[in-house]
Amino acid sequence: MPQDVFANTNANWWEGGQKVKTGETFQPRRLNTPLDKLTRKQAGRRPLTKTERKHGRYIKARPAGEHPTDIAFDATFRAAAPYQKRRSEKRKKLAFAIEKGDLQRKVRVKRVANLVLFLVDASWSMAVAERMNATKGAILSLLTDAYQRRDRVGLIVFQKDRATLVLSPTNSVQLAQRALMDIPVGGKTPLSAGLFMAHDVLTHEKHVHPDVEPLLIVLTDGAGNVSIGTLPPQEESYKFAELIAGEKTRAVVINMEHAAFDQGLAQQLANHLKAPCYALSELKAESLYHAVKQEMAAPAKK
Repeated sequence: MPQDVFANTNANWWEGGQKVKTGETFQPRRLNTPLDKLTRKQAGRRPLTKTERKHGRYIKARPAGEHPTDIAFDATFRAAAPYQKRRSEKRKKLAFAIEKGDLQRKVRVKRVANLVLFLVDASWSMAVAERMNATKGAILSLLTDAYQRRDRVGLIVFQKDRATLVLSPTNSVQLAQRALMDIPVGGKTPLSAGLFMAHDVLTHEKHVHPDVEPLLIVLTDGAGNVSIGTLPPQEESYKFAELIAGEKTRAVVINMEHAAFDQGLAQQLANHLKAPCYALSELKAESLYHAVKQEMAAPAKK
């Protein structure tokens, strides 16, 4: 039996929302994460990433310093070997003298899947239903690309007075597609609620999967008009955006507003997220491929 996306969630859409069909899908320009510094040779290959945990393939060693754990014995012996003659006193009691400075620690790598979390504005602030039509087409294209790369995907939607985790991070593109089809349009824009939930989901995922560095893709016009606290909506949204940026989370903002009505709010949100901002039309453009590839290949945030 097909699995019901909403069987175990509270994702019950509010009455009055308008259903919108999915627009044209396309082959999106790749949104690389820092985990993709080693280019995949073929579709479906997961990237290699260094891990501090004591599992994964041992590829080299480095001085242990103040962290003498997961010791590489072979490298340690090689480091200590040249000093055996000068340690003759210690060797009266030991066959082989090793000092703390000789200790070498293993450097390991493992293949991991990335996490791509979509945060989608489904309010009326995004102009007309046709914009959401194009948005759904873009999301579906990116979801399909993530699935082909064996990435895990999640989907949060915000509208009216709440944010909803429509799809917890999963490897199933079928569940993601089903959830996407059921998103209606309407209501106000609780942007801060969406960002707060995104931070909560990302924090949980980093705890459960510490080797995964997530990518947050925010699709909105950036115009929040509902607060979850006492701060003005836009100020509150920027506060949560800065909280996400403070966690060193990579993000990309896709501006869903029509160019003729754009007030620059999506760009301001991107500034607070310390993320690049692109127009929906650029998803198909060569410029997005080069710009995002350069952004994600840059050194991780300090």
